[in-house]
Amino acid sequence: MSLRVLVNGAGGRMGKEVVKAVCRAADMELVAAVDPACAGQDIGVAAGLGELGVVVDADLAQAIQRVQPERVVDFTMPSTVAANARTVLSAGVHLVIGTTGLLEQDLQKLDALAREQRVGVVHAPNFALGAVLMMRFAREAARFFPGVEIIELHHDKKRDAPSGTAIKTAEMIKEVWRKPEAGVVEELKLAGARGSDFAGVHIHSVRLPGLIAHQEVLFGGPGQTLTIRHDSMDRESFMPGVLLAIRKVADFQGLVYGLEHLLF
Repeated sequence: MSLRVLVNGAGGRMGKEVVKAVCRAADMELVAAVDPACAGQDIGVAAGLGELGVVVDADLAQAIQRVQPERVVDFTMPSTVAANARTVLSAGVHLVIGTTGLLEQDLQKLDALAREQRVGVVHAPNFALGAVLMMRFAREAARFFPGVEIIELHHDKKRDAPSGTAIKTAEMIKEVWRKPEAGVVEELKLAGARGSDFAGVHIHSVRLPGLIAHQEVLFGGPGQTLTIRHDSMDRESFMPGVLLAIRKVADFQGLVYGLEHLLF
């Protein structure tokens, strides 16, 4: 029996890719698409697949009530994702979140609500399998190098900075990294020249047209450096991870943060 999937934010760049991936998956059925920006359109036409007979809804709660999905995938905006998640979980539906920008307190509230409703939430800052490996390798390397900085590069339409992937990477590094004692006192000629500071790990955000999603983690030690980098050149790179999350989210109750928990 096919999993009944609703895609929220279906008209966006990532949303359209999810629509295509779900439609091509033999074990899934796209039962609804939600996006106020293109409500009333056939989502198949919007995604370049031709007519699917699935008309885009403007209201998430109404769409859930009408089609009774088993899974909702959210790729919307940081300003709306928390409210969207509450709507989905309150309806007792499993949720996959690809939208970044959620704060720690948001994650805690969503975890509590999901447990109360006995449903699962998978929230991943990056669904590319290579990016998950990049973060895992960075965590291993952090045990051996005194210096580390993160440079994340994304397209110029990305709304949040630093990226969720960079923050997640810094969190993983922090678990094992021994921050060196303060050395040279820096004098910044321009505010922000050293990027943001996450527990001593500097994160630098680049936004340029032509980019998709890229990150490198630079380590430095006496007489050597190590660079671990991942590049997504196409949004299709995220789809195997999204489909994996759709399939496995029902294995959990509460919130799972990071795709690595589904892989390792």
